[in-house]
Amino acid sequence: MFDLAKAPHLLVAGATGQGKSVGLNAILTSLLYKKHPAELKIVLVDPKMVEFSVYKTIDKHFLAALPEEAETPIITDTSKVIRTLQSLCVEMDARYELLMKAGERNIKDYNKRFIQRQLNPENGHKYMPYIVVVIDEYGDLIMTAGKEIELPIARIAQKARAVGIHMIIATQRPTTNIITGTIKANFPARIAFKVSQGIDSKTILDRMGAQQLIGRGDMLYLAGNDPIRVQCAFVDTPEVIDINRFIQQQQGYLEPFELPEPVVEGGEMGESGADDVDLNHLDPMFDDAARLIVSSGSGSTSLIQRKFSIGYNRAGRLMDMLEKAGVVGQAHGSKPREVLIQDDLSLEQLLQQLKSR
Repeated sequence: MFDLAKAPHLLVAGATGQGKSVGLNAILTSLLYKKHPAELKIVLVDPKMVEFSVYKTIDKHFLAALPEEAETPIITDTSKVIRTLQSLCVEMDARYELLMKAGERNIKDYNKRFIQRQLNPENGHKYMPYIVVVIDEYGDLIMTAGKEIELPIARIAQKARAVGIHMIIATQRPTTNIITGTIKANFPARIAFKVSQGIDSKTILDRMGAQQLIGRGDMLYLAGNDPIRVQCAFVDTPEVIDINRFIQQQQGYLEPFELPEPVVEGGEMGESGADDVDLNHLDPMFDDAARLIVSSGSGSTSLIQRKFSIGYNRAGRLMDMLEKAGVVGQAHGSKPREVLIQDDLSLEQLLQQLKSR
């Protein structure tokens, strides 16, 4: 057994069918056994949509979610994952402010003082439950959202341990473009189930060994210098359902633990970028950029950058102008924008209108 608070974040990897999901269930059921709903909240991210569905019955006891996600607190959609991670960053900063106000260094001492009534709720102080973020199929999220997922995860992993936010991420594809240097630096505790090649073992544990495991829950746990070989506990789905049913029958809260509203980043481009664009002073490349976007049917900034050999800032500004003019839709993370004008004739009419203003 190990204490997740001392870990403080955990990376789980291994080939398909070697026991990762069973391992995550063992960790989750262990947390449910150990902690009262007031002491612990869990954020579940499940791109596969079926892995964590058994836990939805205990949403009002243990799960945390954004206010609008209260109906379905298990997150399966990538855009909601980004919002949830940004929300956790807001929660982390708010918790640090409370710690600073109280003059404490970690959540344990802070909560102890709060229970002893040494901190006044009228000054904004409150009891802070631990938050454990469990992300299954991390590789799938990186493929669909990349940096937008990795940056808040790295930020939480670097700073959040003192305020009681811990992360567990699992992936079945331990390649270097998924488990990057940033992730490895911030996830000192690792669990490797059986992998097919020695290079995968090196990516997870920085050493060989995981390719020689037997499988079926045979794993290596690394938290210091040398990995320990362990047989992971086996928790079957009916057992997890029984545990959840037992918790569900107890008194719960009215709704899942509410996470704060995330801060919308509109600095580079996006919603706020298009608002302060003056269409009376268009970029000389505006017409060409509009024609390129309409003919290609893809509203991406990188396309403008490549075709016209211009910098990111100018391409972003052009994209803001195109949004204001109604050629493309709003930004949705790293995905290309929707092209609103479909044919060249409509585009030429629009360009003429803009010139005659």
